[in-house]
Amino acid sequence: MTVSDGISSQLLPDVLPVFPLAGVLLLPGAQLPLNIFEPRYLNMVEDSLGDGRYIGMVQPRAADIESPEGEPDIYGLGCAGRIVSFSETGDGRFAITLKGVSRFRIAEELPLINGYRCVVPNFSDFAADLNEDQGSLVNRDDLLLAVQAYFAANEIEADWPSVENASDSALVTTLSMLCPFEASERQALLECADTAARGVLLNDLMTLSLHGDSSNNSNIRH
Repeated sequence: MTVSDGISSQLLPDVLPVFPLAGVLLLPGAQLPLNIFEPRYLNMVEDSLGDGRYIGMVQPRAADIESPEGEPDIYGLGCAGRIVSFSETGDGRFAITLKGVSRFRIAEELPLINGYRCVVPNFSDFAADLNEDQGSLVNRDDLLLAVQAYFAANEIEADWPSVENASDSALVTTLSMLCPFEASERQALLECADTAARGVLLNDLMTLSLHGDSSNNSNIRH
């Protein structure tokens, strides 16, 4: 089932279920397929389908750090997505696709609902996320050179004509979500102000990886 995804700022939710998932990044305008099987997240999807279809993707800070309620400690900034496709498998799982709508800051975490976490989101800093035009790269050629070297070093295959023909925003968003960066690096990409800033950070991360220099990555803090 495919669902219309037209969005206005007035429709953004006051309460948002959140899905803490390590190593997964959602950015505004991008689509993220998810396979849902854990009972509490099956509950989350069912509830979301009946109430605006929004789910917030957030990253755990570390697997061994928990909140007082026993849940993983999470970063304070995530991205809300809207369910734009949904199907139920024969073995009780849900296959859904989220389309990124807007980043948010967690203003408050609420008690669990049907086993899953909910927050009060603050979208006020991210009005630009609702615009289709996310800006342009400062130096696209430099980024493409870094991508070629990074993909070769990591044995990542790519359809280069598609890469070269992608818009700046689509190129940066896809690379940010698909490249195997550390959680702190993904979070830094999420928190970048715009396409230009995210492109600069992408270039830096790939260059550091190619030179085997992980020491500077430890300076990324949130």
